[in-house]
Amino acid sequence: MARRESVEPVARAGHRPEAGELESHDFIRHGTPVFRRTNLALFAAGLATFGLLYCTQPLMPEFSKDYGVSAATAALSLSLTTGVLAFAMLFAGGVSDAWGRKSVMTASLVSSALLVLLTALVPDWNMLLVLRALLGLTLSGLPAVAMTYLSEEMHPESIGLGMGLYISGNAIGGMGGRLVAGVLAEFVGWRIGVATVGVIGLLSGLVFWRILPPSRHHVRQPLHVGALMGRFAATFRDAGLPWLFVEGFLLLGAFVTVYNYIGYRLLAPPYGLNQAVVGAIFSVYLIGTFSSAWMGHLAGKLGRRKVLWTAFALMLVGLALTATKPLALIVLGIVAVTFGFFGGHSVASSWVGRRAGNNKAQASSLYLFSYYMGSSIAGASGGLFYASHGWNGVAIFVGALIVAGLLIALRLYRLPPLVSPSRPETEPPIPQ
Repeated sequence: MARRESVEPVARAGHRPEAGELESHDFIRHGTPVFRRTNLALFAAGLATFGLLYCTQPLMPEFSKDYGVSAATAALSLSLTTGVLAFAMLFAGGVSDAWGRKSVMTASLVSSALLVLLTALVPDWNMLLVLRALLGLTLSGLPAVAMTYLSEEMHPESIGLGMGLYISGNAIGGMGGRLVAGVLAEFVGWRIGVATVGVIGLLSGLVFWRILPPSRHHVRQPLHVGALMGRFAATFRDAGLPWLFVEGFLLLGAFVTVYNYIGYRLLAPPYGLNQAVVGAIFSVYLIGTFSSAWMGHLAGKLGRRKVLWTAFALMLVGLALTATKPLALIVLGIVAVTFGFFGGHSVASSWVGRRAGNNKAQASSLYLFSYYMGSSIAGASGGLFYASHGWNGVAIFVGALIVAGLLIALRLYRLPPLVSPSRPETEPPIPQ
C-alpha cells in the first residue's frame, strides 16, 4: 500500500520553522530559507557527483602514457562509466519511488566517493575500468532522483531557478574534479589528484545528508516491474518528451567529445602546453554556474521554447572558434560551448519535469539515460575521428550533433504548451 515518505522537521528536531518556510502542503519557493537549504544540499550533491564522474577526463593523456593505450581506449575511463550510468538510471527512479528520494541519493554519494578512492590505488588498467564501471552503477542513484525531487518539491515558478542552481553545482563539480585531478597530476601524480576528488566527494555527501529537507510530496510506491514499465511507456505518449530525450543525448554528446580530445590537441605541437595548464583550462566550467541558473530563470520568464535553440546556436559558434589556430580563440570557443551546454541542459531538463506529470521519476530517468548515452557513445566515437582526421575531424562530428540539436529545438518551438493540473488556478500559467 502506498504511503507518504516520512516528513521530518525541515532542518532538525526541535527546529521551529522560520517565516516563509513551507507548510506540509506547500511547494518550495525561491526567496525562502528552505529554498536556500535545499539548493545548498543539491549544490553539494552536484559538486560531488560530477567531480567524481569527470575527474578522469583531463587524465586521459596520462593514461595513454602510463598504460600505453590509445586516445579512444583512454576515453573508456569516462565512456564506460557514463554508459553504465545511463542504463542504471532507468531503474534508479523506480528504486527511489519505493525507498525514498533522500535515502537513495545519500547512499549513492557515499558509495561513489569510496569507489573513486579505490580507483586511486589500483595499478592495473583493466581493474581501473572495472571500478569506473561500478562507479556508473552507484552514481545512478543521484542525478535522476535529484531532478525528480526538484520537480516534486519546487513551486512551478521556482523550478527553473532551482534546477539551474542544481546544475550550477554540477558545473563546479565537473570543473573542480577536472581541475584538481589535472593540476595535481602535473606535480604529485594523477593518483593523488583522484584521491583528493574522492575525499571532497565524501565531505559533500555529509553536507547533503545533514541539510536536505525530506520529501513532502512524494508518495512511496512498491517496486513492481510491470507498473514501472507502464510509467516509462506513458512518457512516450507526450508530444515533446521523446524529442527532449534526444536533445539530452546531443547536448552532452557534443560537450563531452569536445572536452575529451581538446587536451590531446593542446598538449601537442604547436601549443605544447603542460598537463597543469590544460587542467586549468577546465576552470571555464565556472561559466556553467552562471549560464545554467541564468538561462533556466530566463526560460521561466520567456518560455523554454524561446530559449533552448539559442543554446545550440551558441555551442555551434563556439565549436567553430575551436577549429581556428590562435590559442585565445580556442579558449573562447570552449567558453562558448560550455555556456551553451549548461544553459541548454538547464532548460531541457526543467522542461522534462514540467511535461512529465505523474511520471517525473521515469521521465527524468529516460532524459538522463539519453543524456549519458550521448556522453558514452559520442565521447568514445570522437576518438575515431581524432585518430583519422585530428581536431578537424572531431569538430565536424560534433558540429553534426549540434546542428541536429538545433533543428529539434526549432521543432520544439512549435510544441503546444502543456498546462500542469497541479498549478494553482489563481496563478498565471508559466510559459514553457
